[in-house]
Amino acid sequence: MFTVIIPSRYSSTRLPGKPLAIIGDKPMIQHVYERAQQSDAAKVVVATDDQRIVDAVKVFGGEVCMTASTHVSGTDRIHEVSRIYGLADDEIVVNVQGDEPLIPPAVINQVADNLYQHSSAMAATLSEFIDDIEDYRNPNIVKVVADNSGYALYFSRATIPFYRDGKPFVIGSAIRNPTESTIENDDDENATGNNLSPQRHIGIYAYRVSLLNQFIKWPIAALEAVESLEQLRILANGGKIHISEAIEAVPGGIDTPEDLERINLLLSEK
Repeated sequence: MFTVIIPSRYSSTRLPGKPLAIIGDKPMIQHVYERAQQSDAAKVVVATDDQRIVDAVKVFGGEVCMTASTHVSGTDRIHEVSRIYGLADDEIVVNVQGDEPLIPPAVINQVADNLYQHSSAMAATLSEFIDDIEDYRNPNIVKVVADNSGYALYFSRATIPFYRDGKPFVIGSAIRNPTESTIENDDDENATGNNLSPQRHIGIYAYRVSLLNQFIKWPIAALEAVESLEQLRILANGGKIHISEAIEAVPGGIDTPEDLERINLLLSEK
């Protein structure tokens, strides 16, 4: 059993009022909430510091928790909710981003189960293959590399791994050179390559409450500040983050008006 907490802020530089943006006939936060409810979570809670979001969640009958406006990260906000609800140290909390209206419920279950099965991990998260060269180069798409046991080595906005020798790398069943912008199938048995595809980090996390209690006491790590990636605080303090490939494709989140248009188009096609 686990609890899903959805941190949701009204302010957004590129898309103000993002959680209340209409997708189809519902606000974005309602789509996320309903997806989370379809998972095996025992409880789903929206965490916000804005009354407009509180009111919107109550309209569709969701559960919402008002939090402080001083939090510097979603993890800090989630910790406050875990404290308000009195969650035990060994309970698992899944952080579902409030701008992922098409998050598959099976993926929510997967990340919670992964943490449950890896007792040495402080957190668990997911990734998927990058299949577009522009995504590989895009600093807004976070990349991740892991060790042989599936524990994250590093998260970065940079192009990691960097293919120094220029050899092709494998994306799914295709072999592609990172300097090219097209994908070509290659059936040559002697084709060279690292058999290693870059991975996009999917911004969903499972934590034990005990980690949340530690996280808020750690100062912001230097790497975290440089990359603006709060998960690096865990690695900087010696914690392990288990990462595995998502069992279902996860459409990208919404950060811009163009993203909003893309998701609306996807829903209309369905």
